[in-house]
Amino acid sequence: MTDLSRRHFVTAATLASLAPQLAVARGLATENSTAADNAAPGAPSSGASPLAIRDPIFNDDIVRLDYNESPYGPCAPAVKAMELGARQSGRYYYEQQVRLIELFAEQNHVPADHVAVFCGSRSPLQYAMALYAGARSVVTAAPTYDSVANGAAEVGARVHEVPLDERHAHDVRGMLAADDQAGAIYLCNPNNPTGTLTPYEDIKHLVVNKPAGCLAIIDEAYIHFSDAQPCLGLVLKHPDVLVLRTFSKLYGMAGARLGLAIASPEVLDKLQTLNGHNFISVSASLGGIASLQQPQLVAERKQTNQRVLQDTVSKLQAAGYRCTEAQANCLMVALKRPAAPVIEALAKRGVQVGRVFDAWPDWMRVTVGTAAQMQAFLNSFFVVMQHS
Repeated sequence: MTDLSRRHFVTAATLASLAPQLAVARGLATENSTAADNAAPGAPSSGASPLAIRDPIFNDDIVRLDYNESPYGPCAPAVKAMELGARQSGRYYYEQQVRLIELFAEQNHVPADHVAVFCGSRSPLQYAMALYAGARSVVTAAPTYDSVANGAAEVGARVHEVPLDERHAHDVRGMLAADDQAGAIYLCNPNNPTGTLTPYEDIKHLVVNKPAGCLAIIDEAYIHFSDAQPCLGLVLKHPDVLVLRTFSKLYGMAGARLGLAIASPEVLDKLQTLNGHNFISVSASLGGIASLQQPQLVAERKQTNQRVLQDTVSKLQAAGYRCTEAQANCLMVALKRPAAPVIEALAKRGVQVGRVFDAWPDWMRVTVGTAAQMQAFLNSFFVVMQHS
């Protein structure tokens, strides 16, 4: 199944019409826990199992743990704001994007002219590949977010992939040595697909010692799930540093396509030469604002994710499987056999997990869903590994 067939975009009007169903789905209880333990923060509770509710768009009961999406969706205030945005979509309301930028800048102590909004965080990443890596090269980790290598290939840039170190962190010194004329260096922290952290001092070393004119891209899509030190301060101290943030993960707005780029005005101006100063939908802007205005949302969802993640890892380890030390909403499991047949067998049982990463062909990525979804994964996984 392709990304395009999997990721149907939902119009703002459809989001509004489905809001009541989504609100119910976010508040469902798990099979083995109380509703209060597993409901999304701010969402209503119910005694039903999420596996008993069919997906309102796909109209199926497949357990989707393959794209690192949130099983909870936007928080209730964000859904309400997005409904308003859908009803008012006859106007552009560019001012709401400005409001979102100013709110993020204020909360994160960066100047507003260092923040730009994009349709997801993939857009500024691809623009950076074209502008900085195209005539030179890009250095990245292996495994990591594969859109980097794909984007570099599309603009004819050479790609240098450096294996993660023994801690499953980025080998920043190996990355610096890979090409002293690199145009871009990409570092995802926590890393996708492993969910593992790279120490802040290592990231700082990379930024300080990168080639002149090279753009250091620090992808913090999963930062809210972790205890990692954010790298926004590096943007203010060093030129040619781009930090990416997204509302697709912890904030549960993957389908709304909302991302942020934090960099110097000079770097952002370059990205806008390809973006054309385009702006996002009013629904996404209002949903992002409402999400940032919930003071407990990040802490509550981080705690929920950590609890479900650790429970899953504990059960896998008790069964003899090695897992990455993840601090994200995904983890990787060592299978000691090719991952592709296991992924296919799980799909036949209605459980979808991540694709194969070439650098680690015997490891399988799994998104962290609800407790009930993870138990469904474990049930199927142990059967598949025993009989396939």
